[in-house]
Amino acid sequence: MKALTNIKFVNSIDNITSENWQDINVTHNPFSQYAYLNSLESSQSVCTKQGWTPHHLVSTDAIDIKAIMPMYLKSHSWGEYVFDWDWANEFQQHGVDYYPKLVATTPFTPVSSNKLLSLEVQLPKLFPTLIHHCLTANIHSWHILYCDKITSALPEDVYERNTVQFHWFNRDYQTFDHFLSTFSSRKRKNTQKERISITQQGIQIRQLKGSEITPSDLKFFYLAYQLTYLKRGHQPHLTFDFFKQIIDKMSDNIILNIASDPNEDVACALFFFDDEQLYGRYWGCTKPYKNLHFELCYYQGIEFCIKNKLKRFNPGTQGEHKIKRGFEPILTYSYHWIKHQPFRAAIKDFCKQEQQHMQKYQQQCQQALPFKCTDNQD
Repeated sequence: MKALTNIKFVNSIDNITSENWQDINVTHNPFSQYAYLNSLESSQSVCTKQGWTPHHLVSTDAIDIKAIMPMYLKSHSWGEYVFDWDWANEFQQHGVDYYPKLVATTPFTPVSSNKLLSLEVQLPKLFPTLIHHCLTANIHSWHILYCDKITSALPEDVYERNTVQFHWFNRDYQTFDHFLSTFSSRKRKNTQKERISITQQGIQIRQLKGSEITPSDLKFFYLAYQLTYLKRGHQPHLTFDFFKQIIDKMSDNIILNIASDPNEDVACALFFFDDEQLYGRYWGCTKPYKNLHFELCYYQGIEFCIKNKLKRFNPGTQGEHKIKRGFEPILTYSYHWIKHQPFRAAIKDFCKQEQQHMQKYQQQCQQALPFKCTDNQD
């Protein structure tokens, strides 16, 4: 493995050209694309005021950029989905600063991908650089979230954490009914009843590709998106301008499902997709309807994957209700380093116990899947 050289940290994605970015970005994951991350910053959804200061790692040789890792200095732990609030509270109770911390992630997007964009360098080679940077820049920790699993041995002071998500896998299904035929009889009937109930309630669903989304569609989506957060007592993370920009820049990677009753639009769900995967991201409704969330966010997504021969559907983080609808438990991976030595032993022990718990939880979830036989499940 090669090491990184000539490393700097830049405070805006505008310091990197889209051409340089694309030269080393081999993934088609939409959340690793320049347009997506640039829209986060230019729309002010991600900025210092929001507690996300861009601090992107860039490595160059004499001519070209060799590696990029989107990173952010954080003054809080919102929008990450690998929760370290307990760590931060312990630091605070002992009078030790936990923030700022350095986080490599796509903001508000718990989707696994190779967070280090490089044709030549693998992630473990970056650890000494990150540690040195934190020590010299008064940064108290670094965290690489939702990345590919590291199979080589980890340094003593770098810890792996796991979470469980629920993904749908396309096993060459020809239709939704073909997929349902793999369910046990009772589970299959339950799903069929959920889908039938949508028609019985007079709900119709239209699916729009990015270029088909009108200003009024986008306005309705953003209203519903805001309501999802406001119902929980939170302000939405992303601005209207962000969604406007990504629909303009990434229309080929976006679909919007909108549900309507006989009088008006009542709910919507926004998805991203690439050549292999569908990603369910944002849902909202203005009126409650039975089973509408399942239809709009899950079943419509499964049908899209089958029709377009996509291999996987990641509907978002958490949600055990996904299991009986055929979404299988998978482990995600993140890696962490803490500067404050007195806490390292406790955090290392926590991570080990958490890993054991997550592995056991994954096994328990697999046993609850609706399939007739799970021997061939991923």
